[in-house]
Amino acid sequence: MTRLTRRSILAGAAGLTAALAAPGLRPAFAAATEVRVGFQKYGTLVLLKGRGILEKKLEPLGVSVKWAEFAAGPQMLEALNAGAIDIGQTGETPPIFAQAASDNLVYFANEPPAPKGEAILVPQNSPIQTVKDLKGKTVGLNKGSNVHFLLVKALEQAGLAFSDITVKFLPPADGRAAFEKGAIDAWVIWDPFQASAEVASKARVLTTAEGIVPNYQFYLGSRSFAEANPKVIAALIGAIDETNAWIQKDPAAAVAELAPTTGIPAPILSIAIGRQSFGVKPLTDKVIADQQLIANTFFELGLVPKKIVVADAVLRAGL
Repeated sequence: MTRLTRRSILAGAAGLTAALAAPGLRPAFAAATEVRVGFQKYGTLVLLKGRGILEKKLEPLGVSVKWAEFAAGPQMLEALNAGAIDIGQTGETPPIFAQAASDNLVYFANEPPAPKGEAILVPQNSPIQTVKDLKGKTVGLNKGSNVHFLLVKALEQAGLAFSDITVKFLPPADGRAAFEKGAIDAWVIWDPFQASAEVASKARVLTTAEGIVPNYQFYLGSRSFAEANPKVIAALIGAIDETNAWIQKDPAAAVAELAPTTGIPAPILSIAIGRQSFGVKPLTDKVIADQQLIANTFFELGLVPKKIVVADAVLRAGL
């Protein structure tokens, strides 16, 4: 797994700020006095929220922070495209659907791959032993989320087509209920829901994303906000860097402090943090190419209505 040095992260943040302020990307709108940040149940942003670091970094700029929680990435990016939030963090797949729906979305940074942080789960005593055994079975997942692509590629590696299974599109809470009731044979899910199912219901991991898909995390914003507020974006990158350094230095202390503020039980949070990757930087050509593969695959499957060019939605810095 790629690891970033503190110097490279800060250099990337500086380059990102310069790119956003470049003549070709001059702000079309006035600088904001508030940034609306979308977050999910788990990820760097919810950990950042728990510490209040972003608020401190933005205070000298006269910018306040308004947080909004979402069940998953697709719902978050629907809100971003609708103008309800300015910034969010999701996995690989939600931005593909969002870009297909609107040209409002831009990528401005990503974290390294974390393939252990998503998985296909089956009940502990399930006869299903390999991905190939999913043929004819019912699999639950959140439509348009990161795990959507994991399932597509895992089936492909096993010699199965997407049509060889029955899919039930369920948000995480409904997916867990269906999984525990036996209404679905397998559940494709991410942390902390993955860790929770492993601990609480002894769910068995059929496969993680290792060797199948990278499982990047992306920082995204509305185009108008990102172009008009480079200092806010830079402050966010700096706050993420500071949070990551703190967690890596003392994971146990981080879990103890963050469990109450995030509402995630400490044992679950500890597992999830152990599978998370740390570091943030502008997108590279490799990351953009990996995203384009998802876009092409989903177009070929008829899951998005048109071809998209991922690079068109990337604010690139120092590349």
